[in-house]
Amino acid sequence: SRMAAADPALWFIESHYSEDLSLGRIAEVAGVSPFHLARLFQAMTGSPVMRYLRGRRMTEAARRLAGGAPDILEVALASGYGSHEAFTRAFGEQFGSSPASVRERGSLAGLALVEPWRTADNVRVALDEPRLVHGDTCLIAGSGCRYTPDTTQGIPAQWQRLYLHHAAMLSKRQVAYGVCCNGDDEGSFEYIAGVEVAGFGGLDPALSTLRLPAREYVVATHRGHISDIRCTWQAFVGDWLPRSGLQLADAPEFEKYGEDFDDTSGTGDVEIWLPLQT
Repeated sequence: SRMAAADPALWFIESHYSEDLSLGRIAEVAGVSPFHLARLFQAMTGSPVMRYLRGRRMTEAARRLAGGAPDILEVALASGYGSHEAFTRAFGEQFGSSPASVRERGSLAGLALVEPWRTADNVRVALDEPRLVHGDTCLIAGSGCRYTPDTTQGIPAQWQRLYLHHAAMLSKRQVAYGVCCNGDDEGSFEYIAGVEVAGFGGLDPALSTLRLPAREYVVATHRGHISDIRCTWQAFVGDWLPRSGLQLADAPEFEKYGEDFDDTSGTGDVEIWLPLQT
């Protein structure tokens, strides 16, 4: 099933990391769009695809160097780098040490290694059985911002800006939407923090707007603190979806914050809505 995208992606990275891999190439093998692979991989492993790839390359290179590899350039080329300089720079960014010093020490002590990620090592959360829902057409307006999988820590501040600058549009007890859309082949995407509106006419031109057409979704509910939502994403897309036989559509997906969600304490139910191929 194409939903288990992170598993073939992990296998492909593990067996081909010495090649020049792009997110697009990995997504092709996993059978999903680059946008979906970026989102699913991050949800499952907690790491962006390309950062994981780099970490795995560098960890295996460090192993060879600590084992006394005679030629640093040969290790660089086998790690997918075209030159000694490019490899040394990337190795230093990853570990804060030079390849030569790791070889001299003959030890991996003190290096933050990236080991192959395994689904089984994971904490399982109890997931309520997800449900199939027909979503009606919905117009969303709010604060829009573009992210890469590496920069998503900026999302909470984006919500804060929405509440600060557009308070007139928002009532305190209102359903809010965090929509991921407009992905590109590098895994960057637009995130719109917003609310449902009756129409787009007369809105502040600074607002981002998005029309979600009526379609079928599969919906999971996250219970508990908002900071743990990654565990629910993980159980949903990493565990439940691959077994469900459902296929995702290349369309916007969103988190829906209900009226009981408290943005001060970070508590209250949140739903994850994923678009289905019909």
